[in-house]
Amino acid sequence: MPHLTSARAGAATTGVRTAFGIPGYAHPLLAPAQWAELTRPGIPLHWVALDVAGGPGSRPDPHCLAAAGRLRNAGVRVLGRLDTAYGARPHGDLITDAHRYHDWYRVDGFLLDRCPTDRTALPGVRRTVAALRTVGDEPHVVLGHGTHPHPGYAENADQLVTFAGPWTDYRWSQVAEWTADYPPDRFCHFVHSVPRGHLDEALRIARWQGAATIYFTDRTDRGGRVDPWETMPGYWDDIVSRVGTGVSE
Repeated sequence: MPHLTSARAGAATTGVRTAFGIPGYAHPLLAPAQWAELTRPGIPLHWVALDVAGGPGSRPDPHCLAAAGRLRNAGVRVLGRLDTAYGARPHGDLITDAHRYHDWYRVDGFLLDRCPTDRTALPGVRRTVAALRTVGDEPHVVLGHGTHPHPGYAENADQLVTFAGPWTDYRWSQVAEWTADYPPDRFCHFVHSVPRGHLDEALRIARWQGAATIYFTDRTDRGGRVDPWETMPGYWDDIVSRVGTGVSE
């Protein structure tokens, strides 16, 4: 296990722009206003993940096609969400789904959700990422670990999700020392159940731990029964104004 430390030296002076990574809202048919909001000029976005039906689905979905098209026309990077099932998903299935995402929705890359973290799974993930690099034009690949993985994973993707979980864990979290070898634009933090009054504190934690791509929400997982990322936070306008004005830099 990598050594952990409470702060990341130098992260506050990098000048890297903090912006949102959207882990995946509900289907555009169920949340049209939220998808439309993401195309509003001035929203600080690094990327948006698209999950049609636990993957790309079995056929093109016109609602997802329209939503993805509007985002891409607005200059927003769209990623297809692929569930690796912590390494249990067959390589061939992942690549088939990746091609469907690209062929049907013209995605700009992929979010490998529930990505394994241990060293033994690294060769399999490396093989998958190498295959994904051939799908489309220079696809952006994000490994969705949700915690700090073995440092070898950092050499195989554009970004790593090194935290995904509740505020009660995040506010006391520590960063792996090896992450100091990489710039903040290599790391993502997704935090749910963040009270409005703690937004500034959460942004400071992301800054000092060196994560430039973030998503904070007051939505909860209700004890693991619901997906906290499916709906926009109640303080969306507030956090957009804070991140958009560089308050977290």
